[in-house]
Amino acid sequence: MSKYWFFGLIVLYYTCKNSSESAQIDWKSIADIEKMRVANTLDKPLMIDVYTDWCKWCKVMDKQTFPDPAVIAYINEHFYAVKFDAEQKEPVVLGGQSFAYQSNGRSGTNMLAYSLLQGELSFPSIVYMSKDLKILRIAPGYKTPEQLMGEMQDIAR
Repeated sequence: MSKYWFFGLIVLYYTCKNSSESAQIDWKSIADIEKMRVANTLDKPLMIDVYTDWCKWCKVMDKQTFPDPAVIAYINEHFYAVKFDAEQKEPVVLGGQSFAYQSNGRSGTNMLAYSLLQGELSFPSIVYMSKDLKILRIAPGYKTPEQLMGEMQDIAR
């Protein structure tokens, strides 16, 4: 009898573990957002995570903040979420305007990051935009799940 009980607990554990792992943020690309804008189907504000590959605190947010179940649920319900690499070399179009990569020696910046952050490049930064692509808030720096939830709730009101 105890073997069956133990086996049942193992099955329950993996079932719960897999169901919690399946919930993810529905990340969109800038191209997805532009297509929605052109089709006039943007019906929620945007939350754009502006990051770089070398940014330590960006990686910490990816591992600790964005996987939080409450954060995932709130973002998916209230925002279109976008991850944007500030050093992306491919040009992007947003709001009908094209943004290219600008080299400054060994590295460079995609001018969309420069525009979104209004020239103040700081990573990570979250940029909140209205559905008509107006900047509502620029929020630089690392955020815990609780800090991000408070910020998003303030924007979504």
